[in-house]
Amino acid sequence: MSTDRHNPSIWTFTERTSTKALTIGRSPGYALAKQDEYPVTVLRLGNAYRVVTADLHRLLGVTAGAVTPDTDPGP
Repeated sequence: MSTDRHNPSIWTFTERTSTKALTIGRSPGYALAKQDEYPVTVLRLGNAYRVVTADLHRLLGVTAGAVTPDTDPGP
């Protein structure tokens, strides 16, 4: 029994996707994440950075249902 809430792809965005949404650029985005100064919660998973979807949506003022997992182009 699988539901959307059990799908990890909707919990996080790639750091690259979030930097595009925040228009801060890839290198500055990684630098901010590395210094723990990124404007939203960043999870470091191995060598990858993932941004918590709910935090990014809150910062951007996106309402529930306005973005689907299919809109995240990923890496």
